[in-house]
Amino acid sequence: MPELSAAETVRAADKVIHDIGGKWMLDPALSLHGKELGYANPFAFYFAGRGGVLGDVDAEVVSAAFGWFEPGFVRAMWDEGVAVAGAREGARRYAVAFASWGEKHLPDDPRLLELAERVLGAAEGSGLPLFGGWRAEPLPDGGPARLLQVLHVLRELRGGLHLIATTAVGLSPLEAALAHGGEGRAKFLAWRGDFPDPAALTPRRLEAEEITDRLAAAVYERALTPSERAEFADLVGKAGSAVLS
Repeated sequence: MPELSAAETVRAADKVIHDIGGKWMLDPALSLHGKELGYANPFAFYFAGRGGVLGDVDAEVVSAAFGWFEPGFVRAMWDEGVAVAGAREGARRYAVAFASWGEKHLPDDPRLLELAERVLGAAEGSGLPLFGGWRAEPLPDGGPARLLQVLHVLRELRGGLHLIATTAVGLSPLEAALAHGGEGRAKFLAWRGDFPDPAALTPRRLEAEEITDRLAAAVYERALTPSERAEFADLVGKAGSAVLS
């Protein structure tokens, strides 16, 4: 049976999990679902939904947990979003919306779900508020809806670890945005004005990626055997092919 090291599993699976999340987050169908629930602004739905697990907090807390968005934009979108139905209800509505998306787009894969839930259980949540908040949320009973929510929580795990890493290497939120996508990425995250040269940030970005990979690999090492890691990576790849092709 094929085997993978924990580091190889990170390289094989984490980007696919990230991209599956990006696919549903940016799908117009999700924005339409939010609009039907009273969120006229898709960004307001995104912030109240994804950040709602943090509870009734000030926007500064949300900005700290999300990491890279321009703080004034976070405040505007968070305040607009929670005005619709509050924070925790916003998270519940967001989960319902992406569960519905999962039912339409993800395969029903009980084995992938089993392995992914074991990875979730092996992760340490210290310093990862969005991951901890979403891991504590109730899961659908089963099927693609449950699988998508589990993959979302795994995405929050990687995102939280990477935010720790970018902070550790001294990248500010704006610098982290620039390092990972240049001015286009920074502008998408609502930053404006003159930007420093992204090329100068590359060494610290690479260092942060290495730290993130190492932290993520430790979770796979605890959660799965080498053969299970190979199986997990293969099944994640198949789910990615179904969603991203």
